[in-house]
Amino acid sequence: MPFERPVEELDASAGFTLIEALVALAVTAVSLAAIGLLVAGNIRGSSRIEQHLGLVETLRAVETGLPDRTSLSAGPLSGEMRDQAWSVDIAPFPSDFVNPRAAQFWTPQTIVIKVQSPSGAVLQLETLQLVRRTGTQ
Repeated sequence: MPFERPVEELDASAGFTLIEALVALAVTAVSLAAIGLLVAGNIRGSSRIEQHLGLVETLRAVETGLPDRTSLSAGPLSGEMRDQAWSVDIAPFPSDFVNPRAAQFWTPQTIVIKVQSPSGAVLQLETLQLVRRTGTQ
């Protein structure tokens, strides 16, 4: 066959040297490490998003489950839902700028809802509501 060389004609420069093989392995290892870090970062990011969405769902459920404004009184409420601790603090809204005529009929209240996951992440919602003063119509 015309393309084959006899074994005696092969010289020492044929094939890869040990250093070339080690360099190729080092480049491959660095590439795999970079890909591994990227994948690990994506997994951490997706778990954080999943945790945040769980906190949002629990917060919405707690907010939806609150009594209406006529039944909701000042003070703390707390509980646990979906392995997440929640608390609701209701207090009068401290203000010096409330319209005196409106203050005869309405009282502003601050509502703070906190949800904490088992890992320690916290989601908090602060809102205001107007409550009709007792004794007014």
